[in-house]
Amino acid sequence: MILDVTTKEARVMATDAEWQAEVKGLLKAEMKRRNLSYDQLGEKLAALGVHASARVLRTKVSRGGFSAVFLVQCLKAMGCRRIELDET
Repeated sequence: MILDVTTKEARVMATDAEWQAEVKGLLKAEMKRRNLSYDQLGEKLAALGVHASARVLRTKVSRGGFSAVFLVQCLKAMGCRRIELDET
């Protein structure tokens, strides 16, 4: 499913589960791009003062229902400066 968030209203109304899958996929894709394991992400987060074990991180990401704060912390820890929200 591709969501168009460039207009005032998304063209496809997604369920919470679909949004969680979208966010989970976004974070996992960024980890894969950087060839990072959950252990390595945990180390990078710890450098920012955010402490979570690889097991906790794996559980949060697999759930997909994490907070925006957690998402931004992970993206910053990975050195992500921008993200693409669509596949076009």
